[in-house]
Amino acid sequence: MANNQHVRAKKHLGQHFLKDENIAKKIADTLSLSSYEDVLEIGPGMGVLTKYLLEKNITTHVIEIDTESVSYLEENYPKLADRIYEQDFLKYDLSQIFQDKNFAIIGNFPYNISSQIIFKTIEMRHQIPEFSGMFQKEVAKRICAKEGSKIYGILSVLTQAFYDAEYLFTVPPTVFNPPPKVDSGVLLLKRKESYQLPCDEKLFFKIVKTGFQQRRKTLRNSLKTFNLSDNLKANAIFGQRPEQLSVSEFIKLTTLIQNDH
Repeated sequence: MANNQHVRAKKHLGQHFLKDENIAKKIADTLSLSSYEDVLEIGPGMGVLTKYLLEKNITTHVIEIDTESVSYLEENYPKLADRIYEQDFLKYDLSQIFQDKNFAIIGNFPYNISSQIIFKTIEMRHQIPEFSGMFQKEVAKRICAKEGSKIYGILSVLTQAFYDAEYLFTVPPTVFNPPPKVDSGVLLLKRKESYQLPCDEKLFFKIVKTGFQQRRKTLRNSLKTFNLSDNLKANAIFGQRPEQLSVSEFIKLTTLIQNDH
């Protein structure tokens, strides 16, 4: 476990250290370990989750931006040897580690970059069949939310277009040092068999983001910038608000707009 000085130094990274061994083991056990031979842990800190990954029949890699944590891991986890990368996950080119191989992602993610971690995973989905980890509970719930829910939004649709998302369990603040002010939640993403969209992907992303930016408006109003024809605007789908549409309906909507131009 980190000493208090080190914990204080890490607070600016949005990092809360997990200190409960049972929960660490439970998170490590969420991965199926099938269809890939490597796992990348993001932000391992003092290695409380890492130690349980190292017990598994998988090659564990860790990426950590904090120099002190890297030194600690090098000293205490010789098994990791040359698989500790002192890098920023969001900026690092992961092909330098994995080339074109499949790998899973796992971690107790820093709250302040958790959404960006999801977006980078979506970008690299052709190599990431499985993703498991701990987020702020509110964010984990949002990622897994279904249409019709008040918390269903951009993150829900874009993630669920490519992954089946399951909220696994809630983790209280007391098991962290320092304790966060909110509960955490662990989720599991399993890539869908068909993870290419049957429509223009850039347009799909743009429509989802634009629609939810004015979520109280109907799509007829929020998507005005797409210069929809009167004929298309008459379609009943445009009378709905974005949170009413499932992922497949957003794909249908994208196809309609695509064919209108």
